[in-house]
Amino acid sequence: MREILADLVAEQQGLDQFLQTIDYRKWSTPSLAPGWDVRDQVSHLASSEELAFRAIDEGKSALAETADRFQTTDDFNKQGVAEGRAMRPQQVIEWWRQTRARVVDQLSRMNGSERIPWVAGDMSAKSFATARLMETWAHGLDIHGAVGSESEDTTRLRHVAFLGWKSLPWAFQVAGEEYPGPIRIELRAPEFQKWVYGPEDSDNVIRGRAGDWCRVAVRRVKAADTSLEAEGEIAEQALRLARAYA
Repeated sequence: MREILADLVAEQQGLDQFLQTIDYRKWSTPSLAPGWDVRDQVSHLASSEELAFRAIDEGKSALAETADRFQTTDDFNKQGVAEGRAMRPQQVIEWWRQTRARVVDQLSRMNGSERIPWVAGDMSAKSFATARLMETWAHGLDIHGAVGSESEDTTRLRHVAFLGWKSLPWAFQVAGEEYPGPIRIELRAPEFQKWVYGPEDSDNVIRGRAGDWCRVAVRRVKAADTSLEAEGEIAEQALRLARAYA
């Protein structure tokens, strides 16, 4: 847990520091998510962390109460965005800081194998922390894109890359497709590292830059717009269906 939490905090702090460089007048700049500007992206992160804390602290009752209040995930997201639009930019940042700190504090007291209820089903505490890092990074991409900045890839992406591979059976299921698996992924990563997931004898392999795979897994780009290469029909299908979030 110590390693993933350290990387989670570093990812959150990195985005926080970048937000401090953005002129408040640009917080209304449209992001890559239709209908959302920079403020909305941060508000979504804050409200998501708020629910994450409640899921850890209260268990399934928190998710049940949320499901009673909101018919869909989109309805929940809209409420979080609406709350942020009533705040000044710095207030939104403080909201996010407070909620994310509470989640990290709770996770730091847990064993990595302990279960936490979440939208797509129970997750281990370690996987839950990984998902929080993934969401921070993905929405960070949206924010960077909104203000014309390029997000720098770091070795923290290994968590996103792994989650994208691990989530492939679920991604196929969501798309109504059977996952015949297994798939091997071979990635060229930052700092001259190589990340590999899946069995060596797989006939279906995805190769390319780690940053490209991670962006495809969080559905920020299409595989066709990257340098990723797929060997085998299942691998080609995986590039179309990959989805690392609920």
